[in-house]
Amino acid sequence: MKWIVMAGLAFWLQHTSGANAPIPDVLLSVTHEGKTVAQAKRSDYTLPAVPLVDARQLEAFAGRVDKAVRTSPVDAVIGPDGRIVPERTGHRLNRDAFMEQFEAFYYGGEPASVEAPLLPDYAKVDTELIASIREKAIGGYATYFNPSNRNRAHNIGLAAKAIDSKVVFPGEKFSFNQVVGIRSAAKGYLRAPVIVRGELSEDIGGGICQVSSTLYNAVDRAGLKIVQRYSHSRNVPYVLPGRDATVSWGGPDFVFLNPYPLPVLIRAYASGGQMFVSVYSDEQLEFTPRSVPHVTRRLPQEIREPASAKNPVRPEDQNRDERGRETREEDKRKR
Repeated sequence: MKWIVMAGLAFWLQHTSGANAPIPDVLLSVTHEGKTVAQAKRSDYTLPAVPLVDARQLEAFAGRVDKAVRTSPVDAVIGPDGRIVPERTGHRLNRDAFMEQFEAFYYGGEPASVEAPLLPDYAKVDTELIASIREKAIGGYATYFNPSNRNRAHNIGLAAKAIDSKVVFPGEKFSFNQVVGIRSAAKGYLRAPVIVRGELSEDIGGGICQVSSTLYNAVDRAGLKIVQRYSHSRNVPYVLPGRDATVSWGGPDFVFLNPYPLPVLIRAYASGGQMFVSVYSDEQLEFTPRSVPHVTRRLPQEIREPASAKNPVRPEDQNRDERGRETREEDKRKR
């Protein structure tokens, strides 16, 4: 780096004398895996008054290069056959090395082509970790749905797959909306019944709340801390009154926190009219499970007509719908 600074000073002195030619406007090409991902003209990164690097412009250019070459790591997961699918390491731009490359080009005054320098970006969940927390079940819950309602069953399956194999680290919060993401047709979700202000209608992603409600009861049973939870504005047929957790993109969310000193693993599966969520952790984990009432195996009737019964939940949990159009309150139950 020292020689680059000295070269820059020499370059500046050379081009501040009136006898010298104008500063050459040369081009830098940045490549990655044999392809050009970015180019920079020297004049675009020169300060207005003196022939020195504009640090702000260079930082922005490095950000664009990083975006072009970055690949995100992929966590290890448990596959459909029960085997662990290993993690994949990603990579990102080595900014310090790239800055040196750019400054060498800038003060060298010649066209150049450089390969973007990379740093590894490791997965947060690797094979060793997931293998250590998959054996001891600390909580679980099952609910039931009508598989003949194909759109709703399809949505339940998609959301269950989205939360399956997720690991929640000590002190970390799990947000259902953040993990599952937006429920849209582009992501494969279909139109199915939803509850909006106490009335039944249809919308993209109907059925998702059965997944969040099953998850809520499973993690509650495992003794995890409920941070945010809202009930529907009417009873739902798949859980007992007051045991649901309504969610909506841009509206109510279901959030819990892992209070234990070890990570926990979420397993979720939906098939044949049954929705399962189990919570696992390391064999060494000491925990106190909570008592959570079961639902019967009776297949629930999907309600088609508006019901007159109101949801008998406490004030801070009531008046919630699947679109979150009323003031949200945190679940204030002491655990």
